[in-house]
Amino acid sequence: MYELAFPLLVGLIVTALAFDFLNGLHDAANSIATVVSTRLLRPVPAVAFAAVFNAGAYFLTITFPSLHKVAETIGAGLIDKNLVTPSVVFGALVGAMFWNVVTWMKGIPSSSSHALVGGIVGAGVAHAGIAGIEWTGLNKTLIAIVLSPLLGMILSMAIMLVTSWAFSRSSNRVAERSFRFLHLISSGTYSLSHGLNDAQKTMGIITVLLFSTGHLNGKFEVPHWVALSCYTAMGLGTLVGGWKIIETMGSRITKLSQHQGFSASLGGSIMVFAASLLGIPVSTTHTITGCVIGAGVSRRASAVRWGVASDVVVAWVVTIPASALVGAAFYMLTLLF
Repeated sequence: MYELAFPLLVGLIVTALAFDFLNGLHDAANSIATVVSTRLLRPVPAVAFAAVFNAGAYFLTITFPSLHKVAETIGAGLIDKNLVTPSVVFGALVGAMFWNVVTWMKGIPSSSSHALVGGIVGAGVAHAGIAGIEWTGLNKTLIAIVLSPLLGMILSMAIMLVTSWAFSRSSNRVAERSFRFLHLISSGTYSLSHGLNDAQKTMGIITVLLFSTGHLNGKFEVPHWVALSCYTAMGLGTLVGGWKIIETMGSRITKLSQHQGFSASLGGSIMVFAASLLGIPVSTTHTITGCVIGAGVSRRASAVRWGVASDVVVAWVVTIPASALVGAAFYMLTLLF
């Protein structure tokens, strides 16, 4: 247990909520890129639509408390929770926020989730060495980096195939109207799944901070006020929106029809909900990117701008090591004070 002055504790919690806000801003593209690029919704209503569903995930966790497994993985499944200090939390948050700001300014849809994972691991290893790593939680997160976009791509292609067969005898007008409605529903569902998985990452950080400073006794679980604060911060961040990333996700990788937008959003929803049930802090950015590519490839391989897609993949590869280095550096900086 580590002693921490109350003002510093509050400051770290505010920093964590600032990361959550930035996460919502950075990842707004995940939820609304397809509905904006297909002109199903105008940008401002689309952002408000996504923000409501992002924050609404809080009520889903009230009904199903077991959905808080992702917070447990982040808070206690990457670094031994007994070794986490306030300085580790600070380094982790700054490392993740640094990478988010850099990629947001460049319009690169990198993963806020893996930036946070990198920050935690970097600061944790700087504090306790390799022995402090919880390999089970880290390994399943690293495996998800590869599998989530790949499975999302395959799933979206399958959805395209099945729905194309289902509407094969419908007129173009009926099919278009149906897919516009289904696309709106699937986009809302994806926003809900995004809020469910991503807000929990900040919950895990705040919860392990409370645990390590003696403000959380007994079972390691997320207090209700922490959950409500995190969902609210993420919803507000989404409301601001990350327009450069929306452009990359919605139109630079491939042009989408309503049918493809629906398939990508539905595929992403299924993948992220499944990850949340398994307690895996999956990258919603990686997942929806794979789904968008799958929806594009289902039309024809040349419909995807592979050069843009490869740039995105490069950003994915360097996210964890880059944020880990920054997290470790800021942890070391705290030792000077």
